[in-house]
Amino acid sequence: MTAPLGSLRRAGDSPALLGLAGLLGFGALLEILPRAGVLPAEYFPPASRILSALVEEFGRARFWQAVLGTVTTWLLGLAIAVVAGIVLGIVIGSVPALRLATASTIEFLRPIPSVALLPLAIVLFSAPIRSILLLVVYASFWQVLIQVLHGVADVDPVARETAASYRLGRWRKARYLVWPTTLPYAITGIRLAASVALVLTITGELLIGGTKGIGEEINVAQSSIAVPSMYALVVVAGLIGLGANLATRRAERLVLAWHPSVRTEIPL
Repeated sequence: MTAPLGSLRRAGDSPALLGLAGLLGFGALLEILPRAGVLPAEYFPPASRILSALVEEFGRARFWQAVLGTVTTWLLGLAIAVVAGIVLGIVIGSVPALRLATASTIEFLRPIPSVALLPLAIVLFSAPIRSILLLVVYASFWQVLIQVLHGVADVDPVARETAASYRLGRWRKARYLVWPTTLPYAITGIRLAASVALVLTITGELLIGGTKGIGEEINVAQSSIAVPSMYALVVVAGLIGLGANLATRRAERLVLAWHPSVRTEIPL
């Protein structure tokens, strides 16, 4: 008789607990090294000073406006990229001739760093928010499009032949054949795009300026030589990214509860 799986797992094996222990260890290291003189404290303040600056930021209205501005730009750019990536991915992937005709163009455009489009974005749009959105959409769009194209290509050929024998229309094929196969790929693309979109949002705020966002606040703190506040804002950006990753993974488990890859997961 084998022991239950739960009895074989130790409490310390919990990913959440291990992750928390890693963060605490990293924070302790950041506290010790500057105080020991290993790192210059003027450039690498102890973690306690960063935490104190973070608490002070929580009490500023401008800080919350910056967080709201960054999150709004990020979500708007991500939404545009997701809709465009899914729609174009299904259309291009469902038409073999179109897929072949666009393959080289996609492979040419996809590796171009979106930051390289910064001069074009500034010329095209006078409003900084639109320039940042261009960078965000361009960078995150490819994450979704490529995954959706892989999903459409992964549709079972036997299922395609069955659908053809039953003379299903294009809409019913897309609804009952292509979409269920493509959905796990699309969710993966959205998860990747969420991280990329956040990175480009804050990068755009740093480089372009003139926006009410976390990146702009980091610029202000850096120019004011408020090093603890600068690091505190960097921590906030990391926390937003962590929350986005947890949210997308949670949404993935809910949306794909029927999928074998989710059903076979060991509950934490």
